[in-house]
Amino acid sequence: MKLHVRKDDQVIVLSGKDQGKKGRILRALPTVGRVVVEGVNIVSRHRKATPTMPQGGIIKQEAPIASSKVMIVCPNCKKPTRSSHKQLADGKFVRSCKQCGENIDK
Repeated sequence: MKLHVRKDDQVIVLSGKDQGKKGRILRALPTVGRVVVEGVNIVSRHRKATPTMPQGGIIKQEAPIASSKVMIVCPNCKKPTRSSHKQLADGKFVRSCKQCGENIDK
């Protein structure tokens, strides 16, 4: 499965309890079609004390959400947008903004 977003892309959440929040993609999981977004879908995990983490306790962390629930934010026009693919002169394909036409990939 191929995702329309990549690691370190700025995205906005389209639906769910975190609708409207913006964040950076920390991890992309293309095999399951999910992404982990910074500050979105925070869950509590109960951790047992270990030698590396002697205090243990309840830890808040981001959980994956469906990639279809996020839309990329164009770094040029700062608007949520769909992306299209353009072919450069050297033959490479890059993602581009449907709003302003600029390249999303640098």
